[in-house]
Amino acid sequence: MNRLRLTLVALCLLLLAPAYAQKKNTRREPLFGKANATYQVTSNSLKGATFYLVSGHGGPDPGCIGKYQGKELHEDEYAYDIILRLGRELLKRGAKVHFIIQDAKDGIRNTTILKNSKRETCMGRPIPLKQVARLQQRCDAINRLYRKDKSKYKRAIFIHVDSRSRGKQTDVYFYHAPQSKYGKRLATQLHKTFKAKYDRHQPNRGFEGTVSARDLFVLRNTIPYAVFLELGNIQNAQDQKRLVIPDNRQALANWIADAIVKDYKK
Repeated sequence: MNRLRLTLVALCLLLLAPAYAQKKNTRREPLFGKANATYQVTSNSLKGATFYLVSGHGGPDPGCIGKYQGKELHEDEYAYDIILRLGRELLKRGAKVHFIIQDAKDGIRNTTILKNSKRETCMGRPIPLKQVARLQQRCDAINRLYRKDKSKYKRAIFIHVDSRSRGKQTDVYFYHAPQSKYGKRLATQLHKTFKAKYDRHQPNRGFEGTVSARDLFVLRNTIPYAVFLELGNIQNAQDQKRLVIPDNRQALANWIADAIVKDYKK
């Protein structure tokens, strides 16, 4: 009788173990919105890494503006949606993530046109209208967090969308600070990953994105190694597909996360 009881207990534990493990690995981030707030930590491939994620512009500054099917596309909204998606992917891989620009209402959105708002803050603080003050604010926020974080691998990721003539199609561009060895290494890995993805999914397309050093304010004034991504031309019809299609925004986030994992393993 006792042996039967022990067997039943063992079976119950085996049945409950997966549910317990799933619950243990469940996390929540309200910034992702109601539908996506809960996520599962599915690996430890980025355990011990810390990231400072910054979407361009925000608050009183929408950034670049494009037109799509009679509607306006605002740079800050698309950069923010992709940053949230990227952050979720990094968290699922066991990383620690700081979202420097935040919107308490707009989480991850699966719509084509992302409505503009001025709610974005720099971690709860109003975003200044003046450019230098705005950029300095987010650099200060990153540097404060950097000094507190114990991680050995700490990286800042800046995401923007470019604006050029409508006829100018562009691939994703990757920038790093001049003389930044590890910023350049991550930017190069991002480029390699994007090229490999395009070669696989669109073998006849080619990929013309580049890696280069740029003396940008945010790259110059943040302590952690950093990369700055320009995701395309918000004026160009082909590049707009990279932004307005939710699955494409998710693909961008996935590819960036994959590249980061490869760089972290180095």
